[in-house]
Amino acid sequence: MLLLNCLNVIGVAAVIGLLFCAFRMVYNIFFHPLAKFPGPPLWKATCLPYVYYMAKGKLTFRLLPLHAKYGSVVRIAPDELSFTAAEAWTDIYGHRVGMNAGVDELPKSERFYRTKGTLPNIIGENRENHALLRRVLSHGFSERSLREQEPIIVGYVDQLVRQLRKYCVDGDRPDEKRRGRMDLKSWYNWVTVDIISDLTFGEGSGCLERAAYDPWVVAINGTIEDFIPLLVLRYLGLEDPFNWLVRRFFNKKRKNHTQQSTEKLRRRMDLETQRPDFIDCILQKKDAWNLQFEQLLGNASTLLVAGSETTATLLTAMTFILLKHPEALNKLTQEIRSSFTSDNEITLASVTNLPYMLACLNEAMRYYPPVPIGPLRTVPKGGVNIAGHFVPEGTDVAVWHWPMFHDPKHFERPMEYRPERFLRDGSAPMFHDPRQFKRDTEPPSERVSKDRSPEFAGDNLKMVQPFNIGPRNCLGRNLAYAEMRLILARMIFNFDIELADPDFNWLDQKAYFLWSKLPLDAYLTPVTKNEQQR
Repeated sequence: MLLLNCLNVIGVAAVIGLLFCAFRMVYNIFFHPLAKFPGPPLWKATCLPYVYYMAKGKLTFRLLPLHAKYGSVVRIAPDELSFTAAEAWTDIYGHRVGMNAGVDELPKSERFYRTKGTLPNIIGENRENHALLRRVLSHGFSERSLREQEPIIVGYVDQLVRQLRKYCVDGDRPDEKRRGRMDLKSWYNWVTVDIISDLTFGEGSGCLERAAYDPWVVAINGTIEDFIPLLVLRYLGLEDPFNWLVRRFFNKKRKNHTQQSTEKLRRRMDLETQRPDFIDCILQKKDAWNLQFEQLLGNASTLLVAGSETTATLLTAMTFILLKHPEALNKLTQEIRSSFTSDNEITLASVTNLPYMLACLNEAMRYYPPVPIGPLRTVPKGGVNIAGHFVPEGTDVAVWHWPMFHDPKHFERPMEYRPERFLRDGSAPMFHDPRQFKRDTEPPSERVSKDRSPEFAGDNLKMVQPFNIGPRNCLGRNLAYAEMRLILARMIFNFDIELADPDFNWLDQKAYFLWSKLPLDAYLTPVTKNEQQR
């Protein structure tokens, strides 16, 4: 009898649960404040399709056909909208000026950016704390600091070239000059993490020297991989019930990384001499602004990930794309090798005089954005107008990078890699040079340049914003451009590169918060001095 009663209770509870879910789905489709916005019915009713494609690493790709079907604004979850309209950049992320004056800045989505148990950092901070930290850190990313940091950056790039020259020949059979198979994804990761580690903690990671991943760097990558399972639990409302599981499994890698980062940061703080790095700026303001050690550590760890992963990602993608587009590679090779006669001439200043390289980089960031998702913001109390639509409070909104950068409304032949779309007169860059970048408060320009390639004259290049805009745009944009230009110029100046497997499609990847990158195996042939000076 007791068993029967228990089964009856379970049955009734199950029926009530199903009825509640059905009611909720009907409400979401027809009566929710976002009911007027177009989108697939199942996506409007429940977050399950969103979570499914997120977990599969296909969500950002799935949004492009949805925008093609439903328009420039699509409801992709019960409480989330995706935009590809030109005005959405400034309406969501821009400074509050003009028509948006007096409107609160759209805060970062807590569901997406806040993880329980993690250290406070500039990415997830609220508006007030973010402004404080940004003021402190901005000095370390200034043009003056970049010039002072050049010896550190160049030193690691020199080491990269030396190591590649050493390892590109099979060490077991050196007499036969057998080429060694190189994973360029790893080498790019090692050099960028060494650079950013030195600029953050005052010491490199040792990856380049050992030609192998340091366990500390492996722990960094592990924390990135853990983000998606955490996000899935959060969207399903299961983060609190499964918090014990999160702490047990997901926080183990984070704990190891935090422990090693703590030791590195304390060693940096013990240095008595000043050096041109990011932490120096924070240490000078630590006492005056009452910054706690946990804040220093959280931001140092964030700088390490943000300053290495995306730069290495773009360099790897750029190399693969160029190898698959020999005409572009030949033009870039000619530009670099005709501009320099030695490695010493390739500096942070001299590489800014390579317009075709800049066009190739900008097109690579459009074609393969290092961050493929959309930075989520939450509409504050009272609601806001976004791209001509009133959006009620509590809604998560974003411009997803990959769909926006491949939208045929903004770009001619968007699925093709065409650096010339960023050229003027076939040589000069249209924009995206950090030295000439216009204020991001300006509305996206629809102006067509008269001397631009006619085929791409209608492209709205202001839609390509891989570093975002507004008060939360990427602090490290100048550093990223400097590193990418310098490393790419040195690589092409010193080596002829070819894919180990010509039929391999490295771009066939899953896209989560960041890309799930594959190894990029290639053969490198050192270039002689005569070949460099052709």
